[in-house]
Amino acid sequence: MDRKQKNKWKKRLVKLAPRELDRQMHTAHEEVFERLDCLTCANCCKTTGPLFTDKDIERISKHLRIPALEFMTRYLREDEDGDMVLQEVPCHFLDENNYCRIYSVRPKACREYPHTDRVKQHQILDLTLKNVSVCPGVEEIVTSVIQGID
Repeated sequence: MDRKQKNKWKKRLVKLAPRELDRQMHTAHEEVFERLDCLTCANCCKTTGPLFTDKDIERISKHLRIPALEFMTRYLREDEDGDMVLQEVPCHFLDENNYCRIYSVRPKACREYPHTDRVKQHQILDLTLKNVSVCPGVEEIVTSVIQGID
């Protein structure tokens, strides 16, 4: 999606009151992900690396039975904002069948992705619109909400 389209969609979405936007996004999220199987896609894991919090690093390294520093050295790097992110994508923990090898201890950012069921959607519209290009489910959710506005 190009910048012009994102701005057009954002202008339409901000017409909704914040609570109404949340309600519509959550409803569409439930409907879409009730029938969408993320394992058929996994584009988020193939193209977008999550942020790793200190708690994520601690939990995952414990699960892998390696020291946190070794986990960081082996798999992570510090980005330009000072956040810990994957050294490369696709994610090292994604297997050939699109399953996550560390699913039970995956990073918070992965657990919450694509963030369309969070509250205060109006505060993360830019992120949501960015995710339209990554996740077919997000595109479907946003399209559904926008069609409801018209």
